[in-house]
Amino acid sequence: MRLARRLVALTLALPLAAMSLTACGSGISLDEPIEGPTWRLVLLGDQPVAPGDDPMRNPQLQFDRSSGRLSGSGGCNRMSGSFTRGASQLKLGQIAATKMACGDPARNALETQFFQALQATASYRLQGPGRLALLDSTGRTVAVFEAVR
Repeated sequence: MRLARRLVALTLALPLAAMSLTACGSGISLDEPIEGPTWRLVLLGDQPVAPGDDPMRNPQLQFDRSSGRLSGSGGCNRMSGSFTRGASQLKLGQIAATKMACGDPARNALETQFFQALQATASYRLQGPGRLALLDSTGRTVAVFEAVR
């Protein structure tokens, strides 16, 4: 009888545990890795970011799980830093960037805003396959990326 009660309790608990591992009922696991793909910036705040002619000059990120480092480009300058994540929390450490002149004031402004958004990041949300949103401490979306295949 005790074994039967334990089995019933376990059967009821498993679906609840599985629900707690998904993001807001989206069905996407919070433990799904963000590490691996290159993430290209497509929205900064609520402003669309059009890809440039040179893919290497697009604002982008890549997370490396084994080193706990991130790298990428702000559009003009290469950058790197550290990160830690757990569940939906994402903390980006101090970001270092090269100091090359961009030549285009609009790209320079975009890069500055991009770096500010990264420093404001407190959590993330996967928005379906190949889409990553970074959120600040109030839950406001500061940047949205698409995986580059």
